[in-house]
Amino acid sequence: MTKYDAEFWEQHYRTLDPTWGTSPNEATVETITKLFTGVGTALELGAGYGGDALWLARRGWTVTALDVAQTALDRIAAHAAEHEVSDRVRTIRRDAATQPLPDGPFDLVFGSFFYAPGRDDVWRRAAATVKPGGALVVVDHGSSAPWSWNPTHAHPTPEQVAGALALGPAWDAEILGNRSRLATGPGGQRAEVTDTIVALRRKAA
Repeated sequence: MTKYDAEFWEQHYRTLDPTWGTSPNEATVETITKLFTGVGTALELGAGYGGDALWLARRGWTVTALDVAQTALDRIAAHAAEHEVSDRVRTIRRDAATQPLPDGPFDLVFGSFFYAPGRDDVWRRAAATVKPGGALVVVDHGSSAPWSWNPTHAHPTPEQVAGALALGPAWDAEILGNRSRLATGPGGQRAEVTDTIVALRRKAA
């Protein structure tokens, strides 16, 4: 099994408490709220627990939630039905590293802690589906929690993340920063962690 492939993520979600991690990520909420005053269409890469997609849908957004793990998508669909937003949440099982992304255009393309082989290329292809005036939002780990899979991993700066995407002059950097928060691990552990936030705006035509 290759790390971060379909089998890896299916096993991850099957063994995880289905109620853990279903709240929206604080950095994602804060960033999207700053970038948009209204609602629109969004594509989430690595939708996972579904907290971010459902948060947007409850506020009127139409969201396409993409993940490689059917277990994760089934949980998102179930929670969407529970919150009566099934008409605003579409789930798609797809390997973003090897398969085409959903057709846009989208007002917002985003991902919280999205990892896949050739990730920078995936983000570049995803950026191509953003409407002029829309935004690409990447929320990454800026530090490792004690329960992380690789607690000694070195994390790139926001500027390094944006630079690796190399989207060119058609994009403006609106937010390049870090945000600290108190996180809860799958075993109930608590620790302060840092999120890296990269928000890029596609220039209007």
